[in-house]
Amino acid sequence: MTVKNGNREVNAFVVYPQVNKKATAVVVIHEIFGMSDWVQQLTDELAEAGYIAIAPDLLSGMGPKGGGTSDFDANSVRQAIQKLPPDQITADLNAVADYVSKLPAANGKVAVAGFCWGGTETFRFATNRPSLKAAFVFYGTSPWTKENTVDKDALARIKAPVYGFYADNDMRVNATVPPAVEAMKELNKTYEPVTYQGAGHGFMRAGEPNAPEPKAPVAKGDEAADKKAVDDYQKALAAYKANRKARDEAWVRWKAIVAKL
Repeated sequence: MTVKNGNREVNAFVVYPQVNKKATAVVVIHEIFGMSDWVQQLTDELAEAGYIAIAPDLLSGMGPKGGGTSDFDANSVRQAIQKLPPDQITADLNAVADYVSKLPAANGKVAVAGFCWGGTETFRFATNRPSLKAAFVFYGTSPWTKENTVDKDALARIKAPVYGFYADNDMRVNATVPPAVEAMKELNKTYEPVTYQGAGHGFMRAGEPNAPEPKAPVAKGDEAADKKAVDDYQKALAAYKANRKARDEAWVRWKAIVAKL
């Protein structure tokens, strides 16, 4: 379906729950990979949990053929997303949030959740839409200034509680969490980050039940090479199990919070 934002048309994937009452809506902000099968699958899972879920393709109309994510290959899609104007992203998300909040099946409550690049945009969107009921930031960073410090002026505009979901092995993102915690506390804002032990960046995708388990190596008779293969396998298996556990625990936490909105 399509949502109008001025002269722009934003394509979005929306899924409804099978419930007998009006439902809370969750706007899902995709990763830096754009609108993917995984994003649509996760949106389906949110609907199965009892919520209206809508995932906009923020590359709508930005493709070389006038389309969205599908116009780009795996490399160019990242570059295209990084070039999106922040004000356009905000306006698109506001249009989508306005649309979903007014659906007959909606109860008017809107939360936002995003992953990777989308996690960072979720934190930023919370600074621009005071009516949000909650923001769920999955391995994304808080707003920062050009001087590479936490943007307290932006954080001061946040009205909704912010819940963070972070991976243990993700220092690029994790280094930004303590300054954000301090700033949000100083501003008397709710920010509750949780770090999942052993997990890596992108654990909600990597920990999917259908993600293939690493295969044990077959010995080839070269002692050094075989040892390295075993070591690599054990590391990959540990990461696989940690990501799976993190995803499962994050889902439980996420759904429990949304249920209380």
